[in-house]
Amino acid sequence: MPAIRRVLIANRGEIAVRVIRTCRRLGIESVLAVSDADANAVPARMADRTIRIGPGGLAETYLSVEAVTAAAVAAGADAIHPGYGFLAENPRLARACEAAGIVFSGPGAEVLGAAGDKLAARAHAVAAGLPVLPGGPAEPAGAGALAGRIGYPVLVKAAGGGGGRGLRVVRDAGDLEQAVAVASAEAQAAFGDPRVYLERYVSPARHVEVQLLGDGRNVIHLGDRDCSVQRRYQKLVEEAPAPLLGETLRVSMRVAAVALGLHLKYQGLGTVEFLVDTRRGAFWFLELNARRLSGPVQGP
Repeated sequence: MPAIRRVLIANRGEIAVRVIRTCRRLGIESVLAVSDADANAVPARMADRTIRIGPGGLAETYLSVEAVTAAAVAAGADAIHPGYGFLAENPRLARACEAAGIVFSGPGAEVLGAAGDKLAARAHAVAAGLPVLPGGPAEPAGAGALAGRIGYPVLVKAAGGGGGRGLRVVRDAGDLEQAVAVASAEAQAAFGDPRVYLERYVSPARHVEVQLLGDGRNVIHLGDRDCSVQRRYQKLVEEAPAPLLGETLRVSMRVAAVALGLHLKYQGLGTVEFLVDTRRGAFWFLELNARRLSGPVQGP
């Protein structure tokens, strides 16, 4: 990978400030993509340069793959850093960067596709040898039979997003059809993707995550944290390292997370989430979330 000397930052506010500061420490020129509304904001005054991406709203500016990529090409940027939110986990931007010969600061399009699609992530986890809960796509004609094989209670989950949306616990076969329909409608409204799937519901259980860092060839873990204290499936408290885990279980989860990262040739930061039954000493893969450093990744 060639040296990165100029980065286009495709974000705004505090996120852009953090990336600009990191670029400054690394001696990298920062070019901030700004909508007309943000042309005089604090990040615009901090950046080495700014480039306008339009007068429109978010859909025409910070959420436009075409506008951001065109700005990077016009600025002569070596890389695009999307921060987080907006286009940060959009595989279309990663592919557009590749086509334009620009480094995308974060995982590649294939990894972003796997992280954003829970069913694809499950398939990759299985291929990497990670344990997963019994489950599968909730097709209208076969959802009842699948739930019967899994055993009640089951969890209906959105395939294209998270945050508790498109999520329903079903304890009785008579409630399954309505739960699938409601979850599918909610997933469509929230993520533009109506697909849902079923998974065995485990309770009580803990939510433990392992953070990864990779350069596309090598992957290491950065420890674990417990995120079990939640309200409506939103995390309220994160504690690191995760308390009250046996050493065998902790090591096994870290090894599993790294195995998934190696399988995906992961580049950048990532969070592998697990559901944990500490009484049985068992854990199962939940999902993969793409993350990124505050500054650009200088790969091998």
